[in-house]
Amino acid sequence: MFELGTDGPKTILVGVDGSDTSLRAAAYAAGMARRQGSELVALFVHTVGGMASMRAESITAVRQINVEAVAELRAAIKAQADHLGFRGTVVEREGNPALEIVRLAEELRVDAVVVGASTHAGHRLVGSLAVHLVKQAQWPVTVVP
Repeated sequence: MFELGTDGPKTILVGVDGSDTSLRAAAYAAGMARRQGSELVALFVHTVGGMASMRAESITAVRQINVEAVAELRAAIKAQADHLGFRGTVVEREGNPALEIVRLAEELRVDAVVVGASTHAGHRLVGSLAVHLVKQAQWPVTVVP
């Protein structure tokens, strides 16, 4: 005997960095969470490594922008979760986005990972976040253009 409504992913993890593609990934993941009755976990990773050569004032400004972006993300996830009827949370981490997505995915034992496609030309040479996640995959990875 099977149970209706339990054959899809239980927990979906979406990586969000404020870029257009990551916001589209979040919208796609929210729709998937609604349709599947899943919990949506949005991860925002504060990257500090790339800021090492910046002046202190610039680092402070970037951190403030990130704080504001996370606040907007929390409000959007809450509003959409309430409106569409799914459970949604936001998690913040610091470090390398690919590593932090893998770590959180393993911690939460997620069933699916959703990320936005990279728009950086250099990623064609060294690989994108999505490529790294697919290589580490223990779960399905959906890349949203």
